[in-house]
Amino acid sequence: MREMEINKQLIYYALFTGYTDMVDSNGYKTGEKTKTYSDPVPLRINVSPVWGNAQREGFGIDLPYSRTLSTDDLNCPIAEDSILWIGIATSKPHNYYVVRKAKSLNDIVYAVREVKLSG
Repeated sequence: MREMEINKQLIYYALFTGYTDMVDSNGYKTGEKTKTYSDPVPLRINVSPVWGNAQREGFGIDLPYSRTLSTDDLNCPIAEDSILWIGIATSKPHNYYVVRKAKSLNDIVYAVREVKLSG
């Protein structure tokens, strides 16, 4: 069955683009690398409520995740290393990241995990 537009929410995603060398305050490379991402892109997609049993079983019980996203767009570019902004502005740090992607003949389901902020 096709996904209804009324059930979709607006989220933003950014794709992993590679690693960048970190530099210190003097401009010298530190030898460490940091992940870099594309600019956030808007997307309307189905977002599950937090922790649904039916969704968790689709990926197995050993994969902890907070929500699932689903789409019938088989060309959706979101990948397992993408970051997400769900329910917040892109001016804030991302609050979810993709843990797993499961593609079938008719749809794609993403398991996403909430970012734990240290404070």
